[in-house]
Amino acid sequence: MGDYIVLIISCIFVNNILLAQFLGNCPFFGTSKKMETAIGMGMAVVFVLVLAGVMTWLTYEYLLVPLNLVYLRTIAFILVIAALVQFVEMFLKKNMPALYAGLGIFLPLITTNCAVLGACVINIDKEYNFMQALVASFAFAAGFGLALVLFAGIRERILLARVPKPLQDTSIALITAGILSLSFYAFKGMV
Repeated sequence: MGDYIVLIISCIFVNNILLAQFLGNCPFFGTSKKMETAIGMGMAVVFVLVLAGVMTWLTYEYLLVPLNLVYLRTIAFILVIAALVQFVEMFLKKNMPALYAGLGIFLPLITTNCAVLGACVINIDKEYNFMQALVASFAFAAGFGLALVLFAGIRERILLARVPKPLQDTSIALITAGILSLSFYAFKGMV
């Protein structure tokens, strides 16, 4: 049990997929202007990443390795992730149309979100067993969601502040992301 707690802390704080490994920055900047959109994107990534982590691990262990097709793992993982994103997109369109509209183009972009693919590849590269892959996938997604929500909260506050003209919008967002990344860097010595 202690190993899983260390794995969770490591994936959320120490090796945060966004702020320490710099994967998934496109939706990070694109969906963080409003808190509700950031929360929705975080939940969608949690759902997709947990399922993708499990499905890609199963695909790798029970299909690619036995058939000696390990060299096709990236293509296989992208196909699995694309299918899962289509499922999430159909679910949101039918059950949560406001969130679906708010996420806009960023929902299909989860398919090519390097954070999702990166977490799946990390699970395989670190040779996690099934349970470790499941826990790590959830923790990576939770770390993604945490970083996204924190960043959205800060960006909403920045809109109320007086920011010099040359630093408005993307410039201040990049500076803020850098500072937020540094704050997560403080966790490096924990695990």
